[in-house]
Amino acid sequence: MILAIAFLFCVFLGRFFYVQLFWREKLLSLALDQWTREIPVTAERGKIFDRNGELLAGNETAYSVYARANAVTDIENTATVLSALLSIPREEMKAKLSDRSRSEITLLKQGEKSLVQSIEGSGLTGVYYARDNKRVYPYGALASQVLGFTAMGSEGTTGLERYYDGFLKGEAGEILYETDLVGAEIEGTSASYIPATDGLNLRLTLDYRIQTLAEEVMGRTLVQTSAKAARCVVLDPQDFGVLAMVNLPSYDLNDPPRDDMDALNRLSRNCLVSDIYEPGSTFKIVTAAADLEEWRRGNPAAISPQYVFPSSRTRSVDGTTIKCWSDHKNGKHANQTLAEALNNSCNPCFVDLALALGKETFYDYLTAFGFGKATGVDFSGEAVGMLLPEGSVRDCDLARIGFGQTIAVSPLQLACAAASAVNGGYYYTPHILDEIFSDDGYVAVKTGKKLVGRTVSEETSRLLSSMLEGVVRDGSGKHAYIEGYRVAGKTGTAQKYENGVIAQGKYVSSFVGYFPADAPRYLCLIIVDEPQGSYYGSTVAAPCAKEIFEGIIDFMKIPAQEGA
Repeated sequence: MILAIAFLFCVFLGRFFYVQLFWREKLLSLALDQWTREIPVTAERGKIFDRNGELLAGNETAYSVYARANAVTDIENTATVLSALLSIPREEMKAKLSDRSRSEITLLKQGEKSLVQSIEGSGLTGVYYARDNKRVYPYGALASQVLGFTAMGSEGTTGLERYYDGFLKGEAGEILYETDLVGAEIEGTSASYIPATDGLNLRLTLDYRIQTLAEEVMGRTLVQTSAKAARCVVLDPQDFGVLAMVNLPSYDLNDPPRDDMDALNRLSRNCLVSDIYEPGSTFKIVTAAADLEEWRRGNPAAISPQYVFPSSRTRSVDGTTIKCWSDHKNGKHANQTLAEALNNSCNPCFVDLALALGKETFYDYLTAFGFGKATGVDFSGEAVGMLLPEGSVRDCDLARIGFGQTIAVSPLQLACAAASAVNGGYYYTPHILDEIFSDDGYVAVKTGKKLVGRTVSEETSRLLSSMLEGVVRDGSGKHAYIEGYRVAGKTGTAQKYENGVIAQGKYVSSFVGYFPADAPRYLCLIIVDEPQGSYYGSTVAAPCAKEIFEGIIDFMKIPAQEGA
């Protein structure tokens, strides 16, 4: 019996120490919750700035109102006063104040200061308020799909607000009141204040001037062409920092259509990152770059820049006839070199290039240029595109990939690939964030340029760029030409497919352009979805790039180039 009693004593003693040591924090928390009630202190959400320090997302002071049913001494009068001030039916308010199953009831979020002052002046017991924040966007709809918006509780819901929510939201504090057993505040006690920790700020690579300019240009184009959508991305080819992202139609971040979820989801989608499309002739930049690099390396299968392509406007591959987009009358479809094929955007010539390189070699370049995988941009919901498995690709598929069909890419993927092809062959991770910092200047995160790999040599890049400069000077991209500046680029006009067949009369007009051609600093991809009337990339998209480049030249005060 002595041993049994000793054993039981040891068991209880062990349990006692276990509870004291391992349950300590949990029991303290439960005890604190029993004898205190707390009013939350909202942390100020971090601000978002453009690369120049221009505020894109900030906060306004607002107030939240709470009530504790156990502490309300006069439910009838309190319900009457609050019903009038908060525009809530009196019976509904009375029901809220009578609900003692909850220790705290939220009556209002993000209210005006004057309203809170009126409540405070009414002398109501059991009613409290705390400072809150209301998210504001000084430029309204500017970069709306990129910035995103927050929920009423200030949590990031879409865009960068969601992606970097962990840094932006901060940590809430609270005001603690001592209460009795039923939750009523004990008279004569003082409140304890636990301060909130404000969120960190974001500085983006976006330039609000370029963003504003691009949105104005694409907005006019959207109206003038009665298009379904108009999009634009502007990159710095030297580090793949995103300078602008435009998705139109758009919406006001200060007043998102929360009551229409279909519209909200559609308008808040960053299609430049999350959607894919067949790029058409703008993809010929990649095919040309791959061929020129293989020719430079001495691959006998590659086609040299001096090679003259046969004049036929058709190619037959695996029993499939591939035609050029145009008859190229007046001799334009006569024998032509690669530079002339780029000028004329001749599909058969790029069929020859792709087939000459072969499936294995061409796919090596497609992988190096980032197709079929995410770019790694700091944004949620990135599409990886659609690239046929190498093992299942037939010659007719390879031929079409050569001029931008039978492959689907995101606009950002294409912009990055083009930037790599003309910047010396360097492929970086695209990024929208520059740095994360606190109000006192401490930099918590700094995003530098991150080299992913090489695509082509600098020699190949220079040669390709000289050809693309000719496209703007002499070929299909002449509507992007700017006197005194070396602009280069490539147009594209792609037919759309619906249910696996060509949708008659529906096109995607596009243009990839950049300048200066010899040392690219600004690259712009323009996409106009289903323009009415004229639908060629040369007449619809290229002029948009010209306007954007001219605007950049103006406010950046970029001098003209000698000999350009």
